[in-house]
Amino acid sequence: QVQLVESGGGLVQAGGSLRLSCAASGRTFSSYAMGWFRQAPGKEREFVAAISWSGGSTYYADSVKGRFTISRDNAKNTVYLQMNSLKPEDTAVYYCAADPRLGGSSWGDYWGQGIQVTVSS
Repeated sequence: QVQLVESGGGLVQAGGSLRLSCAASGRTFSSYAMGWFRQAPGKEREFVAAISWSGGSTYYADSVKGRFTISRDNAKNTVYLQMNSLKPEDTAVYYCAADPRLGGSSWGDYWGQGIQVTVSS
């Protein structure tokens, strides 16, 4: 069982930055690929970024590529999402997720409760 708790969300002006953190419980954090997803009001949840077990490989949605950076610290059981050059369309509830697989259908065995990010214009 893995419990995930996000932090670092809030309100920021367009062009600003935020760093989200996701702290995981348990001693097997390095056994899980980690990802960030988001859901805006009235829209389906969408993939944002993912990172492999050791952090050696990262993947991004086209909409955030070049602006967001995913990273992880396995010693701290934490995954991060650095968000720069934020746009109003980045406004959403952001979720972190964990899965032993790096890809595949129905990805995400464990999910955090989500955290709000609001970007004002």
